[in-house]
Amino acid sequence: MLKDMNDNLYDLQSYQFDLPADLIAQYPAEPRDQSRLLVLDRNSGGVRGLHFRDIIGYLQPGDTLVLNNTRVIPARLYGTKESGARVEMLLLSRRGEWWEALVRPAKRLKAGSRVILDGDAGVEAEIMEELDNMAGGRLLRLKNCPDETAFIDRVGRMPLPPYINRPAEKSDNSSYQTVYARERGSAAAPTAGLHFTASLLEQIGAKGVNLAYILLHVGLGTFRPVSNGDIRQHEMHHEYYRIEEETAALLNQTRLAGKNIVAVGTTVVRTLETVYNKHGFSAGEGRTNKFIYPGYEFKAVDRMVTNFHLPGSSLIMLVAAFAGYDRTIAAYRHAVQNRYRFFSYGDAMLII
Repeated sequence: MLKDMNDNLYDLQSYQFDLPADLIAQYPAEPRDQSRLLVLDRNSGGVRGLHFRDIIGYLQPGDTLVLNNTRVIPARLYGTKESGARVEMLLLSRRGEWWEALVRPAKRLKAGSRVILDGDAGVEAEIMEELDNMAGGRLLRLKNCPDETAFIDRVGRMPLPPYINRPAEKSDNSSYQTVYARERGSAAAPTAGLHFTASLLEQIGAKGVNLAYILLHVGLGTFRPVSNGDIRQHEMHHEYYRIEEETAALLNQTRLAGKNIVAVGTTVVRTLETVYNKHGFSAGEGRTNKFIYPGYEFKAVDRMVTNFHLPGSSLIMLVAAFAGYDRTIAAYRHAVQNRYRFFSYGDAMLII
């Protein structure tokens, strides 16, 4: 299991733990808000087991619940080389007219290589260059494809993470998408938000809790593994974010009123901590590579909703920074012992 508190907080091995394979969720709970919720008090370290729908009891009038309304695109494409060899591509983000993507097998896909995606329509992916900052990363463009959105929607599959040991199914088109998803652009879902139903959000709003939306398109920065033994040497990949004037004003009002800002997911935490400055929250857009790990001083977030994350990931390091390393370890141990479901389609944790 995870190491004890007195281990080096900057050592990657301190964030590794054993997880029984049968605790990795392969399908979501139905309905969404029937997933389990572990409430962790970061002051006392106490935990309480509930169902996700019970989160409303921890939200008070005047609090602001902040959600990421990015929409996942069916970003996994399959094709063949001219030799007939099968190729898999995961589109990560747009770069002008090109795409940043992960490809496999990457070794044989050099600059100039072509991948046939739809032989009848003549649609191909042309590899433009290799990306130095990611293993298997390539810059590519789609050729003979006048409507890329329609083409991707027609042939692409939802980009389920590799620990979900099954092909994407039709149900994943809705299950692997938050009910409030709006703007296309993510290569992975902001999974903490998958637990909310439209009905639950209505009940939360009716209680007098503010609902605020920010945008961060989830790309490689969120799920790229940490490989440096000293985690401080890890560099996050940049991801696009945007926060509107109305949202920034609402967050500033919440802070002035002494109410809680509750971030739903690590993408929201990273965005809010990016835009917060000495004057408060500021509207704007840009690309963030903020990496949060123990020792970080939080300024923008009071409470956080999150899933149970992969060992050694930047996500568990962010949770450890927020809840405290030892509190996080204890909560994860409790979750394993009590058979909570882990990762994207798994259960949730509320840190108060």
